[in-house]
Amino acid sequence: MTGLIIFLIFLLLGVIIVQIGRVTELAAKIRGEEEVEQQNTNRQGKMLMLFLVVFLVLGIGSAIYYKDVMLGYGPLASASAHGGDIDSLFNWTLFFTGIVFVITHILLFWFSYKYRNMPGRKAQFQPHNNTLEIIWTVVPAVVMTFLVVNGLVVWNEVMTDLPADGDYLEIEATGYQFAWDVRYPGADNKLATKNFRLIDPATNPLGIDWSDDKAIDDVILSGADKIVLPVDETVRVRITAKDVLHNFYLPHFRVKMDAIPGLPTYFHFKPITTTKEFRQNLKNYPEWREPYDPADPESKERWEMFDYELACAELCGKSHYAMRRIVEVVTREEYDAWIAEKQSKPYYLTTIRGTENDPRKGQLLDIEKKMRNVELTSEFTKAMESENLEEKIINLKSVFYNTGSASLDNKSQSELDKLSQLLAQFPNVNAELRGHTDSQGDDDSNLALSEARAGNVMQYLLNKGVSADRLSRVGFGETQPIESNDSPEGREQNRRTELRIISNSL
Repeated sequence: MTGLIIFLIFLLLGVIIVQIGRVTELAAKIRGEEEVEQQNTNRQGKMLMLFLVVFLVLGIGSAIYYKDVMLGYGPLASASAHGGDIDSLFNWTLFFTGIVFVITHILLFWFSYKYRNMPGRKAQFQPHNNTLEIIWTVVPAVVMTFLVVNGLVVWNEVMTDLPADGDYLEIEATGYQFAWDVRYPGADNKLATKNFRLIDPATNPLGIDWSDDKAIDDVILSGADKIVLPVDETVRVRITAKDVLHNFYLPHFRVKMDAIPGLPTYFHFKPITTTKEFRQNLKNYPEWREPYDPADPESKERWEMFDYELACAELCGKSHYAMRRIVEVVTREEYDAWIAEKQSKPYYLTTIRGTENDPRKGQLLDIEKKMRNVELTSEFTKAMESENLEEKIINLKSVFYNTGSASLDNKSQSELDKLSQLLAQFPNVNAELRGHTDSQGDDDSNLALSEARAGNVMQYLLNKGVSADRLSRVGFGETQPIESNDSPEGREQNRRTELRIISNSL
């Protein structure tokens, strides 16, 4: 129905134009073609002058009226250290091009009116004017030189202003249809190498080389995670793409760089305003104190819902709009808490570890030792304080034995050393070592094996200086499984050694 209405409107306009042409033709026959042509010329000249005035007034007036919703003006001032220089460069460009724009349009419409066709007027032939040529060659050249040189100065300052001591955060953003994969370094503050040949959509979407030691603690954000950055600290962004051309665009930080398949680019900037501070500034503007949802007067105000954002500034496909991602700038303390939580679950350990893609299968990594020591400390403290008998039992997850033997594997050293430190820290704690096996083999043999394993753990702790009267041991064999013995995974869980807090005399 709407298409039909539009078609009829255009048809009606065509009929009107044809009729006007016929009326003009009849008038020409009646009054003479020259008189009609002169009237049309005068009318067009005046209409052009009217259009000039309306056009300039509306154009300049609307720019002034809407300046607060344009980047660089009003509440949307740059939130990065280099953004002020970028805005200044744009302002200078707007200043010079604005002057040219206004002057050329005034002359264009004024000349159309002044030099309209009139009886007795003859056009002048002026093939050359040295003065004019010098003016319109030299003036644009000087202005362009100023703008280009100023732009190069700003670009060099922005792209070379990395801290000399390397004290900056480097992250990576990989664009693809239609999202961004964002990677943070672990505690080593280094990102692992990548190889597009290693890309596996299911387990390795970025093509990370898992044999690189730097890959162990890298963090890959999930699609629902915000990109969190610390305020007043330099951030360097590696920018890549996996399929088509994308663009890494942070409008509020004046960051914009193409993401090109096969050609990594980068940008660095320093956020200077946290998300909370930016929202508080927006609160001072009436247009930002309106309801976020006009249909719901009870909804939060617009300033409360503001977020920095990452967008793709290239038309990369039909779902291009879906590449928007929230960016949050926080204090250093808030960032440290956030990244610590993320680094406790690195992608390698949660997705690759122990699979067929794991090049370190069978090894106990330093990061796993550190994480287990933190976990063991928490479990030990909880077991001391708890009145629940089950919560007083700690599963020694990183205590291993040689296959079919009670001999401790060297990988057990880290957890047992930490356990001896905890027992030394809390000298009033008495504990029991409890050994368990799976159901494979003879019952009596399993019982003896579990007792021997608990005894070897106890002996290790005694060798570390723990008093013998604080420790005891017991073996349960296969009698207390925690998982089914029907699967290899279940049997592995059942082959365990535990520590039970039996007294804590304060």
